[in-house]
Amino acid sequence: MWARTDLLKLLGIEHPIIQAPMSSISTPELAAAVSNAGALGSLGCGILPGAAIREQLTATQCATNRPINVNFFAHPVPAHDDEAAQHMRGRLHGYYDEVGLGPVLQPGEPFPTFDQERLDIVLELGPKVVSFHFGLPDIKIVQQLKEAGSVLLCSATTVSEARQLEAAGVDAIIAQGYEAGGHRGTFTGDPAIGTVGTMALVPQIVDAVRVPVIAAGGIFDGRGIAASFAFGASGVQIGTAFLACPEANVQPVYRAALRSATDESTSVTRCFTGRPARVVRNRFVLEMAGEEDAALAFPLQASLALPLSMAADESRRADFLPIWAGQGVAKLREMPAAALVEKLVAEAGSYRH
Repeated sequence: MWARTDLLKLLGIEHPIIQAPMSSISTPELAAAVSNAGALGSLGCGILPGAAIREQLTATQCATNRPINVNFFAHPVPAHDDEAAQHMRGRLHGYYDEVGLGPVLQPGEPFPTFDQERLDIVLELGPKVVSFHFGLPDIKIVQQLKEAGSVLLCSATTVSEARQLEAAGVDAIIAQGYEAGGHRGTFTGDPAIGTVGTMALVPQIVDAVRVPVIAAGGIFDGRGIAASFAFGASGVQIGTAFLACPEANVQPVYRAALRSATDESTSVTRCFTGRPARVVRNRFVLEMAGEEDAALAFPLQASLALPLSMAADESRRADFLPIWAGQGVAKLREMPAAALVEKLVAEAGSYRH
């Protein structure tokens, strides 16, 4: 039923739908359910230590014999700025007191970039698909992955980024529009420049590269899938729609925020992690709006801001928790992941006529 099957053949799947990795949200149960339904399930490994990556990947491989995707961050090591850190620590001091966390510590690096330990795990366990956010790791690592037979995906938010990824050997490109939830994948220049919407971005990247293009951002039902194919994409990556699945690791306060969200509820902020990310607005986002330019480099900002989301009191957690979600958040449908894949495929087929 699909106009293009190049991505299906490349990934070894039946339906051209990739469940977005969504670090901290994806689980082995979610990834396996999506893959068993004929799409591509993903594990977000960007924030996980090596032992947890091995555990989750092994669990997923035990639950499905179909292809799965493991996703990693490839951000540069940030430069520390003592003056900026002092300012941000002072700005967050009142929130720390309110939540009962004690003094604001010096910033650290809570999210590891893709390194030798992660490479060794991937080479040992051999998932079919490996994807990256914030660009690619060193070219030698890319070559090792390709020599091992890994299919490589990476996000691009501009045509220039897409061309760079193709030249580096990426097998398919995720064209991430500004509507997408979570972190922007921009990796060239200022992270704030990648603000092109999906409708404009996808056909331009399709025209600029020869590898398959995967549309991402604001796609939540079959209409978005059909439209993506009309723009020239060979598949879609969908994240927000899977947040309402019971297999997703979404705590009750997060789910409550999703249920009450409207089409006007999201915005992009740097104040949670230091990189632009789309979230459902809450108290922290609103009150920190004036500090966007003062946010520390990724992921230093995260080491200071994210501890606030671990407050014992649920109402406090709602104030400070990053509710990663895209612009289609108001259209969530609560159903098991396999049922959602089946529904998306049926809807996309109906819009072909």
